[in-house]
Amino acid sequence: MNFDFDAGFDDDTTQMRDMVVRFARRELASPGRFDDAEDFRRRWRLAGKQGLVGTSVPGEFGGSGLDAVAAAATMEALGYGCADTGFAFSVAAHLFAAVMPVVEFGTEEQRGAWLPALSSGERIAAHAVTEPEAGSDALRLHTRARAVDGGYVLNGSKCFITNAPVADVFVVQAATDARGGFFGLTTFLVQASTPGLTVGRPYDKVGLRGSPTADVHFDDCPVPAGAVLGAEGAGASIFSSSMKWERTCLFAAYLGAMRRVLESTVEHARNREQFGSPIGEFQAVSHRIVDMLGRYEGARLLLYRAARSLADGGADEIGPALAKIAVSEAAVQLGLDAVQLRGALGVLDGEAESLLRDALPARIFSGTNEIQKNNVARALGLGRRRPVARR
Repeated sequence: MNFDFDAGFDDDTTQMRDMVVRFARRELASPGRFDDAEDFRRRWRLAGKQGLVGTSVPGEFGGSGLDAVAAAATMEALGYGCADTGFAFSVAAHLFAAVMPVVEFGTEEQRGAWLPALSSGERIAAHAVTEPEAGSDALRLHTRARAVDGGYVLNGSKCFITNAPVADVFVVQAATDARGGFFGLTTFLVQASTPGLTVGRPYDKVGLRGSPTADVHFDDCPVPAGAVLGAEGAGASIFSSSMKWERTCLFAAYLGAMRRVLESTVEHARNREQFGSPIGEFQAVSHRIVDMLGRYEGARLLLYRAARSLADGGADEIGPALAKIAVSEAAVQLGLDAVQLRGALGVLDGEAESLLRDALPARIFSGTNEIQKNNVARALGLGRRRPVARR
């Protein structure tokens, strides 16, 4: 069973998408382990050779130079062909949350120093923003960057940091103004080998197990002035920009995973017989599958509309938020439906229960769905307005 997978792509994007699917099926067929760093890096290097970890990086820095629509198509193909959604998630988090800020805000020196290796698969990046007391309230960070001669000293802790156990560089958000607020954050590029930076043990998570995640600690960690990304006080703007990429293009990987599970569910309903008939002939089953298809297609339309706006340089806040909500909620419900339609087989280790486990965090990371609804309400002129600190 094959549903439309084009969304108006041009020939180059279609060919690239098909190549990614073939590569993922060939090289990423088996699920990864969160605590196997060697195997993760092996897969990462292979993905780098295919251009997957630098798709939206300009060609002059070793990337493929794709716009947001083509980048989303690449991630969708990776999610479709790769049995390990966690690995696809790590690739997307590296690219959209950590690398794109360097592309958009880095100096020529910073771009030249980091982007070629980050685009080739030689190096891995992580975005460190979340803290134990600052999840949804991202402007109230406790990690501090104190100015000293020649740079800054970082102190604090981050949690739930994707790729932390394998990262070579961290894009770190820290407070440089004790008053907090929109202009109180600054972004730093911090090498993993920097003294005072330590990474905790990888989390043993329910879902996205192929994506290594851990805490990161800064204890009098020295950072040179040249490691500031953008400018002091620009951290919130950089974070906001990276989230537009992440809420759009990263979630395309879930579209691919949903399509894969939806197709196998249709085949199961055609072939599984009860009471002398394929279960797909029962209205309760067929209607549930139609609902699954409708949620998938609706989420896909919202995501690619947001991707087109991003590619065209739009400053739309509503599109990425709606896409994130739609894809994450559809993925969770599709996983639940796929498990239910398989009966007892659904609770065994397989792609239906894997999708459900991998989708659960999607309603939380990149800003919880509740926060996304607040963002949309504010953009519509509704709800509470966030106070902005004066400079």
